[in-house]
Amino acid sequence: MVRPFLPLNALRAFEASARHLSFTKAAIELCVTQAAVSHQVKLLEDRLGAKLFRRLPRGLRITDEGEALLPVLRESFDRMADMLNRFEGGRLRETLHLGCVGTFAVGWLLPRLEGFRKTHPYVDIRLSTNNNRVDIAAEGLDYAIRFGDGAWHRTNAVRLFEAPLAPLCLPRIARHLKRPEDLQAQTLLRSYRADEWLSWFAAAGIDEPARFNTGNIMFDSSLAMMEAALQGWASPCARR
Repeated sequence: MVRPFLPLNALRAFEASARHLSFTKAAIELCVTQAAVSHQVKLLEDRLGAKLFRRLPRGLRITDEGEALLPVLRESFDRMADMLNRFEGGRLRETLHLGCVGTFAVGWLLPRLEGFRKTHPYVDIRLSTNNNRVDIAAEGLDYAIRFGDGAWHRTNAVRLFEAPLAPLCLPRIARHLKRPEDLQAQTLLRSYRADEWLSWFAAAGIDEPARFNTGNIMFDSSLAMMEAALQGWASPCARR
C-alpha cells in the first residue's frame, strides 16, 4: 500500500517536539504557535495511524513508534541541510576527498593548493595524510596519491611522475660526506618502506651497512622522519 503524502511541516513539528519533549518549546524554535505544532503532530499521527506522543500534564512522552521514526527523520533533515549548505551563489559546492603521504602533501601539494582553489572555487578539499595501504572505498576517498609501482589490488592507478630517492641531512653532517660509502658510518633514518635505503645503496654500487637492520631508526610517519633529520639526528633517504 502506498501511503499518502506526508507534509514536511508535520514532520518538522514532530522532530522538534521530540527533541524538546514539548510542543511549546518546539513552537518557539519553529516560530509558530503551540496550537499549530500540536495540530501538525496530530495530522502526522492520523496519516500514520499511530500515536507518536503521550500527552502528559507536564510535557510529552514519546512512544515506541515515535522513537522508531525520530532517528530516521533526524538523519534525513541533517542530509537535506548539508546538501542545501553546499549551494553558494547559485552553484553546488563539490567535495573532493583526497588521501596522500604526509611528505608529499607538505612538500608538493600544499604549495599548489591555493592555485587550485582559485581555479576551482566551488570545490572543497578534504585531505587525509597517512602511509596506509591504499583502500579508497574503506577510507571514503575519491583519489589517493601513493609512492609505488601502482600494482595495487582493485585499484586503477595513473602514474603522475618519477620520485627519485636522495639522502637528506643537515649541512654539518653533509660536510663529512664525500662519497656514497661515507653513509655507511651514519645513523640512517628509515621510513615504513624498508627497501628505500637498499635501493639507494644498490644504485650507488656499494654494500649496505652491516648494522643496517639493527642500528638505525625506523618511522611509520615520513613527516616525523623528516623532522628528525631537521633536528640533526641523522640522514633519511627521502623522495624528492
